[in-house]
Amino acid sequence: MPNDRVPEPPLWEQWAAERAAMPPDRRDGERLQKVLASRGWGSRRVSEDLIAEGRVTVNGDVAVLGRRVDPENDLIEVDGAPVGAKADLVYYLINKKAGVVTTARDTHGRPTVLDTLPAQPRVFPVGRLDSETEGLLLVMNDGELSNRIAHPSTGVEKEYLATVDAGPSGVPAGAMRTLREGVELEDGMTSPAEVAQPTPGVLRITIHEGRNRQIRRMCDAVGHPVTRLVRTRIGPIADRKLAPGEWRELTPDEVRTLALSTASAGTGTADEPAQRYDPTS
Repeated sequence: MPNDRVPEPPLWEQWAAERAAMPPDRRDGERLQKVLASRGWGSRRVSEDLIAEGRVTVNGDVAVLGRRVDPENDLIEVDGAPVGAKADLVYYLINKKAGVVTTARDTHGRPTVLDTLPAQPRVFPVGRLDSETEGLLLVMNDGELSNRIAHPSTGVEKEYLATVDAGPSGVPAGAMRTLREGVELEDGMTSPAEVAQPTPGVLRITIHEGRNRQIRRMCDAVGHPVTRLVRTRIGPIADRKLAPGEWRELTPDEVRTLALSTASAGTGTADEPAQRYDPTS
């Protein structure tokens, strides 16, 4: 029986045909798989597979092989996670010391978290820690990812170690249960939190909301005010070796896993890094 099936054209011919069918504004730019590979999402082959599986979108549209993009202007996402494609994006992790403020400049002359970082490119803290709170803080110039990390709708966890005023036996079970289930504050009930007490008087608290001085107010509300507060984790990012006052750049793998941790929702705009949603504890 004769085989009437028309052979499939080679892949490069398919790409050429797709490119010819594209609107003029989509024919130029960098190949999408090249951009993904250069940003740590896998080899060119892996990136092509991601595109072929329909897991990559550009400005909300499912991408196809052969798609070209403008990294400076297009919003590229993999499985809903933003891909920081601009050429000058930087991602810093700082272990903030007490007495340092989370602003670009301070009118009272206090040291800021940006003082030790390179002057260019311009970067922004992702959320805030009050001057007496220590620990991990992300600083970057990727507005899309910054917004998603800070916005409570994405559920990115922030973990803290809080040393509180408590007796030798530590915080009692009733207060621990209240912290876990929700605390009534002046701006409403808090969402459920993960709370453990690894040693008496030291609480490990994990939240994803973004309220002003939230951890401190929660502990005040149950009668155990905070005497020291340290943020130890932001989503998948932690670093026990980073000394107080030191900073480093995130690795490409860390940027990728951080982006994936925000994939439940997208918020804000790429030009406005969010600072208002993260707990200012």
